Amino acid sequence: MKEDFFKYQAQTTPHPLALEVSHAQGCYIVTTDGKEHLDFVAGVSACSLGHSHPRIVSAIKEQAEKYLHVMVYGEYAQKPAVDLTKLLAENFPAPLSKTYLVNSGTEAIEGAMKLARRATGRTEIIAAKKAYHGNTMGSLSLMDCEERVKPFRPLLGGISFIEFNNQDDLSKITDRTAAVILETIQGGAGFIIPENNYLKKVKARCEEVGALLVLDEIQPGFGRTGKLFGFENFDVVPDIVAMGKGMGGGLPVGAFSASEELMDLLMDNPKLGHITTFGGNPLIAAGALATLREITETDLMSQCVEKEKLFRKLLQHSLIEEVRGKGLMLAIILKTAEIADRLVLKAKENQLILFWLLFERRAVRITPPLTISKEEIRKGCGIIIDILDIIKEETAGC
Repeated sequence: MKEDFFKYQAQTTPHPLALEVSHAQGCYIVTTDGKEHLDFVAGVSACSLGHSHPRIVSAIKEQAEKYLHVMVYGEYAQKPAVDLTKLLAENFPAPLSKTYLVNSGTEAIEGAMKLARRATGRTEIIAAKKAYHGNTMGSLSLMDCEERVKPFRPLLGGISFIEFNNQDDLSKITDRTAAVILETIQGGAGFIIPENNYLKKVKARCEEVGALLVLDEIQPGFGRTGKLFGFENFDVVPDIVAMGKGMGGGLPVGAFSASEELMDLLMDNPKLGHITTFGGNPLIAAGALATLREITETDLMSQCVEKEKLFRKLLQHSLIEEVRGKGLMLAIILKTAEIADRLVLKAKENQLILFWLLFERRAVRITPPLTISKEEIRKGCGIIIDILDIIKEETAGC
């Protein structure tokens, strides 16, 4: 399988980890050689409830026997999508009440950008330096990393950048600004938490000049920070919220939500202001609905707080500078990028799945399923500390 993987499937890096997957259950991925790998990544925060969660699998099977795709988004009333958007509305703070279902987080960002320009009649969009919102052309335009965007220019115009957590930059938000788009917690930059009421101050500035605040909840959303949405930790409500990743519990889905007044703008002038064929797909919506119900009906979110404390207690080592993040959205910041690389690769050899972050090369992500047990946390952290001990000893001997 690995040979065919490299021969026929388009690759995203020269050296993918290339685990040959047989099956996955709970917090473990089993490779074709029968080895169980403890998963501390959860499909890059996508598998909120772990692998093959019975509630999700049951919902998928039940829906598959009824109907799959029947019509493009927004024309037919389909119960899984209706129930999903209704439950989202019941869990959102006002005025967030209406949701457009799409296929991925990056498409959610694209829709949010279009809605902001449609609502304000303005063109300027402000994003944060070291932001990551996806890789479609609009989302890519919100990235200020020249190395990553240069091969794909020209990108979308009218984009400006501010530094996350820098309050002096708020003056750059003006009456020409349609929207400020921020990750609630910066992901690729190293799991950077907003400080000193930063998000509240951004929202206040947006209200002052008539701009909209769009928060990207693609990674922190759906319970990962101990709240259903990351912004709930920071006493702020965005005008538009973009979602994805953990929303589907392992299925491809995204969404953007806003007030009814804002979302209804996509219905007319022009009609079909945003179009998607497979957004709201009934099979995907059924899985996402099961995921949302499980997260909101259990104590998984409150468990995140205790599990974070355990991770922080166990992940102490002289090669670890700090542990950043919130809940089960954590990143180990190592002394050097080389140590981070060696940790990820040695962990793979020891049947523990770790992964990198996009911009902060010293970081190793810790984003396990919300369902991970304390025993599994201790097991995985033990492997990490043992590997770091070996790296330290080898480094000392050089």
